[in-house]
Parts: sequence; C-alpha cells; structure tokens
Amino acid sequence: MIDTHAHIYASEFDNDREQVVQRALAQGIDTILLPNIDLDSIEPMLAAEAAYPQVCRSMMGLHPCYVDANVEQTLATIYSWFSKHSFIAVGEIGIDLYWDKTYKAEQEHAFITQLNWAKEMQLPVVIHTRDSIQETLALLEKEQDGSLRGVFHCFGGSVEEAKAINDLGFHLGLGGVSTFKNGGMDKVIPQLDMNSVILETDCPYLAPVPHRGKRNEPAYTQLVAHRIAELRELTIEQVDQITTMNAKALFKI
Repeated sequence: MIDTHAHIYASEFDNDREQVVQRALAQGIDTILLPNIDLDSIEPMLAAEAAYPQVCRSMMGLHPCYVDANVEQTLATIYSWFSKHSFIAVGEIGIDLYWDKTYKAEQEHAFITQLNWAKEMQLPVVIHTRDSIQETLALLEKEQDGSLRGVFHCFGGSVEEAKAINDLGFHLGLGGVSTFKNGGMDKVIPQLDMNSVILETDCPYLAPVPHRGKRNEPAYTQLVAHRIAELRELTIEQVDQITTMNAKALFKI
C-alpha cells in the first residue's frame, strides 16, 4: 500500500519519526511520498528521504499557501532543485482561497509556471485545492495539452467534480475526509472510477476516524482503504491492489 501524500518531515514527527515509519511498514504501507511545501521544508524533506531511502520518495513544488509577493524569486529557487536531485513529481502546487485571497493572482501564476515545469520534465503534478476547485479546473483545462497528469490530492468534492477531474486525465487522492461521517464522501466514493483513485493521509493533518482531531500518520492509510472497501463492497486486498497499481503507474515507481 502506498501513502501518496505525507509530510512526515514536519516538526510534529521530530520526536518519533522512526516509530512512525515502522508502524507504517507494520501495516503494509511500504512507500511514502513526500510533497514539498516551501523553501524551509526542502531540507527536512530530503533528510527524511535520505533516512528512509527504501520507503520515502520526495517531490518538489511550491504550495499555494506559501505564495507571496516574492513568488518569482521563490519559484526560481524551487526550480533550481530539479537539476540537483531526482524528484517523482511537481508538488504540491495549486490554488487555496480558503485562508487568504491576497495573492490569488500570484497563486495562479505559480500554478501555471509549475504546470509548465511538469510538461518540460514529464513529471506528474500533485494539486492542492481549497475553496478553489472550479478555478483550478479552469486553469488546468487551458494548460492541458495531453501531457499533463497527476492527482487532486485530498479530494472531498462531488461526483460531478470527480468526473471533471477524470476527464482532464487526473487521479483523485482519497484520505481521512473519506471516513468523516459528515463529509458526504459516503455518497461520492461508490460512484468514483476506481482506476483513478489513490490513497493518501496528508499527515499530520486530517486523521481518519477513529483518530479524527489527532495527529495523522502513514499507518492510517489502511483505515482509508478499509472505508473505501466498505463503501465499494470490495475486499481490503482489492482496494490495496487497485490503488497501489494506480499510484505506481502515475508516479512511475
């Protein structure tokens, strides 16, 4: 099983990262993909990847919540890393209009710039959307030339939004929100195309039930898989097989 989106390099794991990785392995989660968020996260992310080279694989990108007036300078530094290290994806990138719309134009510029890096380097993109799914889809539609591929991570949208994402050739990352009783995903998940579903935690955030509100971790990927299996009337082994195959194909791992 693959946790396709985990921030185990975050300070929340500084006291027990080794145990966190071991718990994941014990649950059958043998690959953990690490998305970058800003300039400060690069060093700890690469250190985590170096500490667990058989388990962790890193991405490189600028998260929309860290876009500001210095966006050009930040993007230049982020881009320079692609010539220094091998990354499996451009991410996480996207549009976030939940907290602050001050830098909406800069977020859109950063998103389009990084989509073009993905085309140039033939890498998948990992997309963060919050209160911005229609804006993100509109930008992606303009940029999709047939070569872009990737995932809308932490998907919690409607069946119609899922179809629009799939129609653009993109996957859906399902995580802890899938297990929330008031999340509405119990109506959506049974109608999703399983060939486009991959698993994630987004740890340390959005822990699945029964750990909601606590620190999330990669071992809990199996709780997400169990919920999908229940809603789709599949076995956990089937969900594992399908989502792992999807993730391996998308990220070429």
